[in-house]
Amino acid sequence: MGIKGLSQLIADVAPFAVKEGEIKNFFGRKVAIDASMCLYQFLIAVRAEGAQLTSVDGETTSHLMGTFYRTIRLLENGIKPVYVFDGKPPELKSGELSKRAEKREEAQKALDKATEAGATEDIDKFNRRLVKVTKQHSNEAKELLKLMGVPFVDAPCEAEAQCAALVKGGKVYATATEDMDALTFGSSVLLRHLTFSEARKMPVQEFNYEKLLKGFELNQDEFIDLCILLGCDYCDSIRGIGPKKAIELINKHRSIEKIIENIDTKKYIVPENWNYKQARQLFKEPDVTSAEEVELKWGEPDEEGLVKFLCGDRQFNEDRIRAGAKKILKTKSTATQGRLDSFFKVLPSTPAQKRKPDEKKTPASKKAKTTGGKPGRKPK
Repeated sequence: MGIKGLSQLIADVAPFAVKEGEIKNFFGRKVAIDASMCLYQFLIAVRAEGAQLTSVDGETTSHLMGTFYRTIRLLENGIKPVYVFDGKPPELKSGELSKRAEKREEAQKALDKATEAGATEDIDKFNRRLVKVTKQHSNEAKELLKLMGVPFVDAPCEAEAQCAALVKGGKVYATATEDMDALTFGSSVLLRHLTFSEARKMPVQEFNYEKLLKGFELNQDEFIDLCILLGCDYCDSIRGIGPKKAIELINKHRSIEKIIENIDTKKYIVPENWNYKQARQLFKEPDVTSAEEVELKWGEPDEEGLVKFLCGDRQFNEDRIRAGAKKILKTKSTATQGRLDSFFKVLPSTPAQKRKPDEKKTPASKKAKTTGGKPGRKPK
């Protein structure tokens, strides 16, 4: 899910923190990619176009097709991807996972009714809601990446948190995901739409964390509290507080504790036994592998291994797979000019300083009116 309404709030309050561009703009960059999000996109995209691609045994292969061809596209554009896979979800996420399971049950019941009635459009709609990335999907994607010579990382917990750790540790330039909570974990750069198909013609959105904090006039801790107020995967939020009210309250009171002390709790319902402190701590100190312990190495593709893995029972076209392997090899053997900034050491980012009490405050609503109308900056 990520953070509810955060992309729109950034568009309204700090549009200068986002810029749009083409995939080729990230030539020479190393990027950590949220693998589960990618696999989900691939499964959904192919299902939307018709039936899923399957092996002779009826097993889905859409995730493999997406991983193979989109990864080649990244490599051909000079990007070095590293895929990061989810580990065990934190206990704090159990409530959100239960809600998702309930929604899938509802979707299954609705699908059964639609199938009985022969409602084709409804069948397709509810089928998409039932899409879920399984452990088998992930394991098959990892095997494919090995054969392609592309590195991957198994996160101990949340993939977005591990991606952010790799960015902060200087191992990669950015986190690529559609979930906005990569920013809450402190990723200095977030890329959205990077792994979308070329046919969709969606520009890549680049979110800058430091500019975001500056635009919101918040430091890192205050931004985390804002994200909890907006709604995250780890706890409920205060009922009745939307995005505009959330930024207004954080700008005024600077913490959730102070907000609770000053709001009308009859109008704004605070969850009973609210575990926002645990959620805050999880965002500040997530369970991740230190960037120093992660070794990233891009190797040469195993053409014969790819043919054996993807063709035959999985029914991929051998000529296309061999052509794809040669494209990967070409990206390895072609001499490329490095980015100018690669010659300079990347220094850790410094969180924005908390504003002094006597500094003049600018209401978020006023900022939204004066800065929210810049064309071409509005995230989807």
